[in-house]
Amino acid sequence: MSAHGHPAPLDVEEGNPARVLRAAVEALHTGQRAALAAVLETEGSTYTRAGTLALFTDHGHVGWLSGGCLEPEIERRAMQAVDREALEWLEIDTRDDDALFSGNAVGCRGRQRVVLLPLPALTRLEPLFSAWLHGDGTLDMTVQTNGAVTCQFADVRMREQVHGSPPDWPGILDAWTLRWRRPPRVLIYGAGPEAVPLRPLLEGLGWSVSISEPRAAWRARVPDASFTEEALTRLRPDAALVMHHNFERDLEALQLLAVSTVPFIGLLGPERRREDLFQVLPESLRILLLPRLRSPIGMPLGGRGPEAIALSIAAQLQAWRHGVHGELQ
Repeated sequence: MSAHGHPAPLDVEEGNPARVLRAAVEALHTGQRAALAAVLETEGSTYTRAGTLALFTDHGHVGWLSGGCLEPEIERRAMQAVDREALEWLEIDTRDDDALFSGNAVGCRGRQRVVLLPLPALTRLEPLFSAWLHGDGTLDMTVQTNGAVTCQFADVRMREQVHGSPPDWPGILDAWTLRWRRPPRVLIYGAGPEAVPLRPLLEGLGWSVSISEPRAAWRARVPDASFTEEALTRLRPDAALVMHHNFERDLEALQLLAVSTVPFIGLLGPERRREDLFQVLPESLRILLLPRLRSPIGMPLGGRGPEAIALSIAAQLQAWRHGVHGELQ
C-alpha cells in the first residue's frame, strides 16, 4: 500500500466471490434490501483475508466473515447502511477478549476491517458484476472514505456516490482497491456418477464447472451438462477431467487435450486403463500429455464410490490450484 492512501490492487485468489456476486446481482434484480460486505484489511489470525465478500439481506446472508458468531451484528450494521444509503465501516477486533462483541467468544485472534456497501444505492455496479461472472478478466473495485465507489471490468468503468465519512479506526488510507481474478475453470468430460457430487464441491471452492457429455441419456442425469465439439477452445479451461467411463470417448478427449495448453489433465480410472489408452495413442501425443497428466486422478483419501472419488478429485485440484506441496502426480 502506498503512503498516499491508495493501495496497490490486492490479488485475491481465495474464497468464492462468484457465489456472493451472483447473489448480489439477484438482490439488485429483485429490489432486496441488501448490503455487500468487503474485507479491506486483516491483521493476525482471522477467518477471512482482504477481498473476501459477503452479502447481507433481510433474508439472511451469503458468504461468511466469521465462523457464524459475528454475523448477527454484521447483519444489523449492514441493514443500517442500507437504510442510511451510506457506507458503514466495521472493525472486528478479536485480539483482546474485551474487544469482542458482547456475548461472543470466538477462537480467532486478529482484526478485520470491513466496509458495508448499500446495494440499492449502487445499482449501476450491477452490469459490471454480471460481466465479471460471465466474462474473462478481472474486476477492480475502489472504495473511498468520501463515499465514492468505482468498479471497472475490461474497458467499462462505473462510478457511484453515496454518503461517506472516515472510519473510526486510525490510519492514513482514504481509499482501498480490491481486485478479483476470474474464477478458475474446469471442464469435465463425461457426466458419470462422480460428476454429480463433484460439481457442487468444486463450485463451492470457487471453480467454474462445465460438463461436456456427447450421450444424451447421460446428459439428462446432470443439470446443465451439454455437448459441443468446440467446448475446449471456447471455454479455455485451467483443468480438464476425463471421466466418460467409456474407452473410446476417453481416447477422443485425450487426443484433443494432448494438443491443447490445458495445464492440468486428470484421467479417471486405474493405471491399467491409462496403459491401455496409451497403447493406442501415438507416441507424439503421449509425450505431450505426460507432463500434465494426473492418472489415476485424485488424492488417496480412502473410501469407495462416487462421493469418495469426487472428494479425492476436488482435494487434488484445490491443492494444485494453491501450489500446495505434495499434490500427487
